Amino acid sequence: MNERPDTCCATCGADEKALYDAVANVIEQYREKEGSLIMVLHAAQEIFGYLPMELQEFIADGMEIPVSEVSGVVSFYSFFSTQKRGKHTIRMCQGTACYVRGGKKVVDAIKNELDVDVGGTTADGQFTFEIARCIGACGLAPAMMVDDDVYKQVTPAKLRGILSLYADAPEETAEGGVGA
Repeated sequence: MNERPDTCCATCGADEKALYDAVANVIEQYREKEGSLIMVLHAAQEIFGYLPMELQEFIADGMEIPVSEVSGVVSFYSFFSTQKRGKHTIRMCQGTACYVRGGKKVVDAIKNELDVDVGGTTADGQFTFEIARCIGACGLAPAMMVDDDVYKQVTPAKLRGILSLYADAPEETAEGGVGA
């Protein structure tokens, strides 16, 4: 297997060698299993936080497959990210029910409140902002998710209160969810 790249990884300050070693262990576990690339990519993204090109090349080399195959899978599935992500992920639903019930206004409010574009990460690294085509909460429209928490009938007026639950809180202690 190829040695780890010398370039900086997603988690600058973390032990880069340990991160690549963890990915190498995942590759070793799945290398001989047919159709395991997605499992390896999920694990690698969990370890690094995102999938930069040098990590994709490392995975391709370790699995003995073309880097084009790895990059093709990464670019096809919206779950995978090639850019560094924030501590928390905001997904604002823009499915039909959410859109017609004011979801676009909430999108604009998020952009203004956090000074971030769709697909971007805030300068402080707290939030990554995404649009979801449907989160399966049409009866709660407009609905928004922050990490795994779902918020119902979100309005621009409610937004600041919801975001404040996450802005300074560690990932594992932020609370909220349906009904908040």
